[in-house]
Amino acid sequence: MPHRIIVLGAGYSGAIAAGRLARRLRREDVAITLVNAEPDFVERVRNHQLATGQTLKPRPLAELFAGTGVDLRIARVAAVDADRRTVTLGDGSELAYDTLVYALGSGWNARAVPGAAEHAYELASRPGALRLRERLAGLTPGSTVLVVGGGLTGLEAATEIAEARPDLRVSLAARDALGDWLSPKGRAHLRKVLAGLGVTAHEHTAVASVESGHVTTADGATIPAEVTVWTTGFAVHPIAGATTLEVTGTGQIVVDGSMRSVSHPDVYAIGDAARAMGPGGKPLRMSCASGTPMAWQAADTIAARLTGGKLPHAPLRYFNQCISLGRRQGLIQYVTADDRAVSAVLTGKAAAIYKELVCKGAAWGVANPMLGLPARRRPVTHQPTASRTPA
Repeated sequence: MPHRIIVLGAGYSGAIAAGRLARRLRREDVAITLVNAEPDFVERVRNHQLATGQTLKPRPLAELFAGTGVDLRIARVAAVDADRRTVTLGDGSELAYDTLVYALGSGWNARAVPGAAEHAYELASRPGALRLRERLAGLTPGSTVLVVGGGLTGLEAATEIAEARPDLRVSLAARDALGDWLSPKGRAHLRKVLAGLGVTAHEHTAVASVESGHVTTADGATIPAEVTVWTTGFAVHPIAGATTLEVTGTGQIVVDGSMRSVSHPDVYAIGDAARAMGPGGKPLRMSCASGTPMAWQAADTIAARLTGGKLPHAPLRYFNQCISLGRRQGLIQYVTADDRAVSAVLTGKAAAIYKELVCKGAAWGVANPMLGLPARRRPVTHQPTASRTPA
């Protein structure tokens, strides 16, 4: 009987892992099933472009995985039973697995503050970006748009909206100083670009509630906002927290260096859904930059354990942070292995081109999980036993 591998989620991490496993293992030895709620691969790092009316290239998963041997199931995941080794789908059907790759990722934190779920828009999903797109298209000149969150997503959203709609009054609320994690050169360039686009920055401003037409800050002030865009961090999919898997307080699955669950050795978790440690003993941040090497590590580890090969070691480290600031400006902040800013930066049009190449490269990596190298499918010679640590 073939070894049954189920991959949940076809974002960057899940899609790469499924494709890489298909290229590592002989088709007659494994049955790889990829489950995803949407029929298309979503370039999440471009959702701010989608929201401002830009047309993105469609990437149907059926085309990406045609001829790979991966069985694509378009369905929502309703539950995971990590002890019975089953996955229940939204239609009530059940799939059994021998190895599970959990890559359901994250969404926006709708419960962050009162009123966010009712009145704010999000960019963490394609449906959310499309709803924001429709709302922005209906705004009249002079309307106010507030982006809440001074991280990478917030910066990209605020600058993209301001560049695409210079007739709007765009502002950004950051809990701390603007770009406080960047180098001095990086912060200076960021402020210059925001000022040039007419974006008003509210620094050291925590939003306490979102209401129709405005937000209220922690100190009781109000900021007008006909549209509030919420980008202050992500919340992981809640399914893992309802299982017997060991998870963190935020619901991320705790994994070892091979991306294997510390409580259930037949489960691997990658991307935003996993809490993995990087250089310096620091948790990897939720990002495509983390999810891609995590997918490599998990897929190659699974393949090695099934074929009796040498366990791999993917470099889980950072090199830079890439920020698009509209279509004409960008900021590449070079960082240490554990993600601390160094003095070197790349700015301007060159940085915008660099970021665009990174985005294209990430999408290319999904369609080419072996980075263009010749595939060498190996036979399955080992069937790992399910010796679990009781929850």
